[in-house]
Amino acid sequence: MVPGTGQAPNSEQLQDLLLESPGFTEFLLGLTTISASRLGGQEPMLCAITVERNGSPATVASSEPEALRMDEKQYDVDDGPCLTALRLQHTVVVPDLGRDSRWHRYAAAVSGEGIRSVLAVPIGTDPGAAAALNCYARGLDAFDAGTIAAIEEHADSISRILRLALRVHPPEIYPEDLRSALKSRAVIDAAVALIMVQNRCSHDQAMELLHLAARATDSKLHTIATDILSGAELPGKGVR
Repeated sequence: MVPGTGQAPNSEQLQDLLLESPGFTEFLLGLTTISASRLGGQEPMLCAITVERNGSPATVASSEPEALRMDEKQYDVDDGPCLTALRLQHTVVVPDLGRDSRWHRYAAAVSGEGIRSVLAVPIGTDPGAAAALNCYARGLDAFDAGTIAAIEEHADSISRILRLALRVHPPEIYPEDLRSALKSRAVIDAAVALIMVQNRCSHDQAMELLHLAARATDSKLHTIATDILSGAELPGKGVR
Protein backbone atom coordinates (compact mmCIF):
# COMPACT_ATOMS: atom_id res chain seq x y z
CA MET A 1 0.00 0.00 0.00
CA VAL A 2 1.27 3.45 -0.92
CA PRO A 3 0.85 5.94 1.93
CA GLY A 4 -1.37 8.90 1.17
CA THR A 5 0.17 12.11 -0.04
CA GLY A 6 -2.34 14.45 1.58
CA GLN A 7 -0.83 17.34 3.51
CA ALA A 8 -0.58 16.70 7.23
CA PRO A 9 -2.63 19.13 9.33
CA ASN A 10 -0.50 21.59 11.27
CA SER A 11 -0.82 22.21 15.00
CA GLU A 12 -3.00 25.28 14.45
CA GLN A 13 -5.51 23.30 12.38
CA LEU A 14 -5.65 20.56 15.00
CA GLN A 15 -6.20 23.14 17.72
CA ASP A 16 -9.01 24.69 15.68
CA LEU A 17 -10.60 21.26 15.35
CA LEU A 18 -10.51 20.83 19.12
CA LEU A 19 -11.88 24.31 19.79
CA GLU A 20 -14.70 23.98 17.25
CA SER A 21 -15.79 20.45 18.25
CA PRO A 22 -18.81 20.44 20.61
CA GLY A 23 -17.55 17.38 22.49
CA PHE A 24 -14.88 14.71 22.65
CA THR A 25 -16.73 12.31 20.35
CA GLU A 26 -17.04 14.98 17.64
CA PHE A 27 -13.36 15.85 18.02
CA LEU A 28 -12.39 12.18 17.73
CA LEU A 29 -14.52 11.80 14.61
CA GLY A 30 -12.72 14.75 13.07
CA LEU A 31 -9.32 13.37 13.98
CA THR A 32 -10.22 9.99 12.50
CA THR A 33 -11.47 11.56 9.29
CA ILE A 34 -8.27 13.57 8.99
CA SER A 35 -6.25 10.39 9.51
CA ALA A 36 -8.11 8.50 6.78
CA SER A 37 -7.74 11.44 4.37
CA ARG A 38 -4.07 11.83 5.22
CA LEU A 39 -3.12 8.16 5.05
CA GLY A 40 -5.32 6.81 2.26
CA GLY A 41 -3.34 5.94 -0.87
CA GLN A 42 -4.03 3.98 -4.05
CA GLU A 43 -6.05 1.45 -2.07
CA PRO A 44 -8.83 2.60 0.30
CA MET A 45 -7.87 2.63 3.97
CA LEU A 46 -10.45 2.57 6.72
CA CYS A 47 -9.43 4.23 9.97
CA ALA A 48 -10.74 4.24 13.52
CA ILE A 49 -9.46 5.65 16.78
CA THR A 50 -10.20 3.83 20.02
CA VAL A 51 -9.81 5.48 23.43
CA GLU A 52 -10.12 3.94 26.89
CA ARG A 53 -10.24 5.97 30.10
CA ASN A 54 -9.50 4.36 33.45
CA GLY A 55 -10.72 1.03 32.14
CA SER A 56 -14.15 2.48 31.27
CA PRO A 57 -15.98 1.63 28.02
CA ALA A 58 -14.19 2.95 24.99
CA THR A 59 -14.96 5.87 22.76
CA VAL A 60 -14.68 4.68 19.16
CA ALA A 61 -14.73 7.00 16.14
CA SER A 62 -14.32 5.84 12.56
CA SER A 63 -13.97 7.18 9.04
CA GLU A 64 -16.34 4.52 7.70
CA PRO A 65 -19.09 2.33 9.22
CA GLU A 66 -17.04 -0.80 8.45
CA ALA A 67 -14.16 0.46 10.58
CA LEU A 68 -16.55 1.15 13.44
CA ARG A 69 -17.91 -2.39 13.26
CA MET A 70 -14.39 -3.82 13.13
CA ASP A 71 -13.51 -1.97 16.34
CA GLU A 72 -16.76 -2.70 18.16
CA LYS A 73 -16.49 -6.44 17.47
CA GLN A 74 -13.23 -6.46 19.42
CA TYR A 75 -15.06 -5.20 22.48
CA ASP A 76 -17.70 -7.87 22.00
CA VAL A 77 -15.03 -10.59 22.34
CA ASP A 78 -12.68 -8.43 24.48
CA ASP A 79 -9.76 -9.26 22.23
CA GLY A 80 -8.24 -8.29 18.91
CA PRO A 81 -5.25 -6.54 17.29
CA CYS A 82 -6.43 -3.03 18.12
CA LEU A 83 -7.12 -3.78 21.78
CA THR A 84 -3.72 -5.45 21.95
CA ALA A 85 -2.00 -2.35 20.52
CA LEU A 86 -3.95 -0.10 22.87
CA ARG A 87 -3.43 -2.11 26.05
CA LEU A 88 0.15 -3.30 25.46
CA GLN A 89 1.28 -0.11 23.69
CA HIS A 90 3.01 -1.65 20.71
CA THR A 91 2.29 -1.77 16.98
CA VAL A 92 0.37 -4.81 15.74
CA VAL A 93 0.47 -5.88 12.08
CA VAL A 94 -1.89 -8.51 10.68
CA PRO A 95 -1.09 -9.34 7.02
CA ASP A 96 -3.97 -11.85 6.71
CA LEU A 97 -6.63 -11.72 9.41
CA GLY A 98 -8.23 -14.96 8.24
CA ARG A 99 -5.02 -16.91 8.73
CA ASP A 100 -3.72 -15.20 11.87
CA SER A 101 -3.55 -17.60 14.80
CA ARG A 102 -3.79 -14.94 17.51
CA TRP A 103 -7.43 -13.83 17.26
CA HIS A 104 -9.66 -16.69 16.09
CA ARG A 105 -12.85 -15.41 17.74
CA TYR A 106 -12.42 -11.90 16.43
CA ALA A 107 -11.58 -13.09 12.91
CA ALA A 108 -14.71 -15.25 12.89
CA ALA A 109 -16.86 -12.36 14.15
CA VAL A 110 -15.76 -10.03 11.31
CA SER A 111 -15.43 -12.62 8.54
CA GLY A 112 -18.26 -11.03 6.58
CA GLU A 113 -16.75 -7.53 6.50
CA GLY A 114 -14.24 -8.22 3.72
CA ILE A 115 -11.28 -6.87 5.71
CA ARG A 116 -8.08 -8.85 5.20
CA SER A 117 -5.28 -6.70 6.66
CA VAL A 118 -5.10 -4.79 9.93
CA LEU A 119 -2.59 -2.35 11.38
CA ALA A 120 -3.01 -0.99 14.90
CA VAL A 121 -0.67 1.67 16.30
CA PRO A 122 -0.80 3.03 19.86
CA ILE A 123 -1.20 6.78 20.34
CA GLY A 124 0.60 8.27 23.32
CA THR A 125 -1.68 9.56 26.09
CA ASP A 126 -1.38 10.68 29.70
CA PRO A 127 -1.67 8.10 32.52
CA GLY A 128 -5.22 6.87 33.04
CA ALA A 129 -6.01 6.70 29.33
CA ALA A 130 -4.93 4.67 26.32
CA ALA A 131 -5.55 5.08 22.62
CA ALA A 132 -4.83 3.43 19.29
CA LEU A 133 -5.12 4.32 15.62
CA ASN A 134 -6.59 1.34 13.80
CA CYS A 135 -6.25 0.94 10.03
CA TYR A 136 -8.06 -1.65 7.93
CA ALA A 137 -7.61 -2.72 4.30
CA ARG A 138 -9.47 -5.15 2.07
CA GLY A 139 -6.31 -6.45 0.40
CA LEU A 140 -3.90 -9.03 1.77
CA ASP A 141 -0.58 -7.87 3.24
CA ALA A 142 -1.56 -4.27 2.58
CA PHE A 143 0.78 -2.62 5.08
CA ASP A 144 4.40 -2.59 3.95
CA ALA A 145 7.30 -1.13 5.93
CA GLY A 146 6.90 2.33 4.43
CA THR A 147 3.19 2.47 5.17
CA ILE A 148 3.70 1.25 8.73
CA ALA A 149 6.35 3.92 9.33
CA ALA A 150 4.07 6.64 7.90
CA ILE A 151 1.15 5.59 10.10
CA GLU A 152 3.35 5.38 13.21
CA GLU A 153 4.63 8.89 12.44
CA HIS A 154 1.08 10.16 12.05
CA ALA A 155 -0.01 8.53 15.33
CA ASP A 156 2.86 10.28 17.06
CA SER A 157 1.95 13.62 15.45
CA ILE A 158 -1.63 13.55 16.80
CA SER A 159 -0.66 12.41 20.30
CA ARG A 160 -0.26 15.92 21.71
CA ILE A 161 -3.68 17.19 20.57
CA LEU A 162 -5.37 13.98 21.75
CA ARG A 163 -3.83 14.36 25.21
CA LEU A 164 -5.09 17.94 25.32
CA ALA A 165 -8.58 16.85 24.23
CA LEU A 166 -8.69 14.23 26.98
CA ARG A 167 -7.91 16.93 29.54
CA VAL A 168 -10.45 19.39 28.14
CA HIS A 169 -13.36 16.99 27.70
CA PRO A 170 -14.58 14.78 30.56
CA PRO A 171 -15.76 11.24 29.73
CA GLU A 172 -19.05 11.21 27.85
CA ILE A 173 -21.57 8.64 29.03
CA TYR A 174 -24.69 8.24 26.93
CA PRO A 175 -27.92 6.41 27.76
CA GLU A 176 -28.47 3.28 25.71
CA ASP A 177 -31.41 4.78 23.81
CA LEU A 178 -29.18 7.54 22.42
CA ARG A 179 -26.59 5.24 20.83
CA SER A 180 -28.44 4.76 17.53
CA ALA A 181 -28.99 8.50 17.18
CA LEU A 182 -25.32 9.16 17.84
CA LYS A 183 -24.26 6.62 15.21
CA SER A 184 -26.53 8.29 12.66
CA ARG A 185 -25.11 11.71 13.53
CA ALA A 186 -21.54 10.39 13.30
CA VAL A 187 -21.56 10.47 9.48
CA ILE A 188 -22.57 14.15 9.44
CA ASP A 189 -20.04 15.06 12.15
CA ALA A 190 -17.26 13.32 10.24
CA ALA A 191 -18.17 15.13 7.02
CA VAL A 192 -18.22 18.48 8.83
CA ALA A 193 -14.75 17.78 10.24
CA LEU A 194 -13.43 16.97 6.78
CA ILE A 195 -14.95 20.17 5.34
CA MET A 196 -13.30 22.17 8.15
CA VAL A 197 -9.87 20.79 7.27
CA GLN A 198 -10.28 21.06 3.48
CA ASN A 199 -11.67 24.61 3.56
CA ARG A 200 -9.88 25.87 6.70
CA CYS A 201 -13.15 27.11 8.12
CA SER A 202 -14.95 26.95 11.45
CA HIS A 203 -17.36 24.26 12.57
CA ASP A 204 -20.35 26.59 12.01
CA GLN A 205 -19.13 27.54 8.53
CA ALA A 206 -18.60 23.91 7.59
CA MET A 207 -22.08 23.01 8.79
CA GLU A 208 -23.51 25.90 6.76
CA LEU A 209 -21.69 24.65 3.66
CA LEU A 210 -23.16 21.20 4.20
CA HIS A 211 -26.68 22.60 4.54
CA LEU A 212 -26.22 24.77 1.43
CA ALA A 213 -25.06 21.73 -0.55
CA ALA A 214 -28.06 19.72 0.63
CA ARG A 215 -30.49 22.47 -0.41
CA ALA A 216 -28.75 23.05 -3.74
CA THR A 217 -28.98 19.38 -4.69
CA ASP A 218 -32.33 18.72 -2.98
CA SER A 219 -30.69 15.94 -0.98
CA LYS A 220 -30.79 14.86 2.63
CA LEU A 221 -27.96 16.06 4.85
CA HIS A 222 -26.93 12.47 5.60
CA THR A 223 -26.72 11.67 1.87
CA ILE A 224 -24.48 14.65 1.13
CA ALA A 225 -22.27 13.80 4.12
CA THR A 226 -21.90 10.20 2.96
CA ASP A 227 -20.96 11.35 -0.55
CA ILE A 228 -18.31 13.71 0.83
CA LEU A 229 -16.76 10.98 2.95
CA SER A 230 -16.68 8.80 -0.18
CA GLY A 231 -14.59 11.41 -1.99
CA ALA A 232 -17.21 13.56 -3.73
CA GLU A 233 -16.64 17.30 -3.94
CA LEU A 234 -18.79 19.65 -1.93
CA PRO A 235 -21.12 21.63 -4.23
CA GLY A 236 -20.30 25.32 -3.88
CA LYS A 237 -17.10 25.62 -1.85
CA GLY A 238 -17.21 29.32 -1.05
CA VAL A 239 -17.89 30.05 2.64
CA ARG A 240 -20.83 32.44 3.00
